[in-house]
Amino acid sequence: MSDTILKLEDITKIYPNGTVANRNINIELRKGEIHSIVGENGAGKSTLMKIIFAIEKQTSGKIYYKGEEINYQGSMEAINNGIGMVHQHFMLIPSFTVAQNIVMGAEPTRSIFIDKKEAVRKTQELAHKYNFDIDVTRKVSSLTVSEKQKVEILKTLYRNAEVIILDEPTAVLTPQETEALFEQLEKFREMGHTIVFISHKLNEVMQISDRITVIRLGETKGTYDAKDITMDRLTELIIGSKLEDSYDEFKHPVENPELILDVKDLHYSEHGVTKVDKVNFSIRGGEILGVAGVQGNGQEQLIKAITGLIPFQDGTVKLAGTEIQGMNIAQKRDAGMSYIPEDRMIDGSAPAASIQDNLISTCYEQPKYSGKIFLKQNVIREESQELIERFSIKTQSEKEKVSALSGGNIQKVVVAREWNNKPKLMIAEQPTRGIDIGSAAYIHHQLIDMRNSGAAVLLVSADLNEVLKLSDRLIVMYEGEIVAYFPSLKGVTESQLGLYMLGVEHQSEKEIREASYDD
Repeated sequence: MSDTILKLEDITKIYPNGTVANRNINIELRKGEIHSIVGENGAGKSTLMKIIFAIEKQTSGKIYYKGEEINYQGSMEAINNGIGMVHQHFMLIPSFTVAQNIVMGAEPTRSIFIDKKEAVRKTQELAHKYNFDIDVTRKVSSLTVSEKQKVEILKTLYRNAEVIILDEPTAVLTPQETEALFEQLEKFREMGHTIVFISHKLNEVMQISDRITVIRLGETKGTYDAKDITMDRLTELIIGSKLEDSYDEFKHPVENPELILDVKDLHYSEHGVTKVDKVNFSIRGGEILGVAGVQGNGQEQLIKAITGLIPFQDGTVKLAGTEIQGMNIAQKRDAGMSYIPEDRMIDGSAPAASIQDNLISTCYEQPKYSGKIFLKQNVIREESQELIERFSIKTQSEKEKVSALSGGNIQKVVVAREWNNKPKLMIAEQPTRGIDIGSAAYIHHQLIDMRNSGAAVLLVSADLNEVLKLSDRLIVMYEGEIVAYFPSLKGVTESQLGLYMLGVEHQSEKEIREASYDD
């Protein structure tokens, strides 16, 4: 049995407003193991990691590192003592090289000047040591998502991290990139590093972990050897119930489905660079069309062009037979379009506003909510309470600020608002990114309900398990093009999709055209 390198003893964190984030947490991390921490959003995982990394202070309890009690005053002290953290959102400077990003704050010097050659030598040597195939002289802006992640990991290794916390490291990786990352993590383990792995993807947790700790409602529900626990049991420990392996039984056919969204030869360029290249697809009511692809391959621009957030240069977009390019956002909503944006905090909600204000933010001008002078507060309050109950939003009051909610509950507010518009077309962009499996499953069922009621759903997700479970048809984008079109997902695997996402495989134009029955 490996020696304990980090021990958390009765860690409790109570915020000034009385919220208990952690309650008597006890976890032991062993040297040379991959230890996963799992739980729903709001369970206390993030707070606990911040305490380990000295971003937050525990209210009570003790932390022992290498046998000695520690009380670091900030994350730099944690880093200097061998505890590193790779955040879900990369903290890199795009205009700097890989080497510059890695050594920042700990640059080798010659006399009083930074020794750039030595920085390149040391970082390239470090990359070779850990078998990272990356040119440290390249600018970060030119790297893929998986390469940027490697840079973040190398930053921690450069500072001699013995314990490395990885927060949702596979959120935007293809299956092939995930497998490559796991090979690296196993190598780190063999070299004596301890990996703390935070993820909502339980299949990956089961694959990579030596041990798994479950946190629910701020308390530990046990630590288990991965080989001794099943996926079903792990799910029950996290949310208290089982989840469906497939959504097929919940889907119902829609008779005489209407053609809702028709996209023809859509082209968008940015600073002379083509981002969306002659894209064609259509969606009928009563179906979910999935869009898969590695982040940065045109999906974001495609959605922004359809929703009107950016003007496209060529092509047509029709909603229920009407060209929508000249419409403003309000007109598109009136025509039946709803949109769940990728970033729930920046684009999807007003964090400083109340839940009820967010729920009516797209429709407050309607006579139902707006009187001659004042808003109809009683109507707004009652409808907000109904939506909160329907979507199981955990809150004390509809007047609570959105910023006080967990990520999963904020996402439910966004979905509830968009659902309440009774859309013909629901565009769902990364609808469950970064939220727990219970909240994700609930949102999945709401999307299926919209589909069953005759709406068309355009689903964009980097989570291949999500698009495979939800979609009726699927397209794959690579470098702004549709490179694969699957009219049925029977027999389609994540690994197969990954090859198209990486540009290794490419269907012919004829195959893509024939697969799209409305083109």
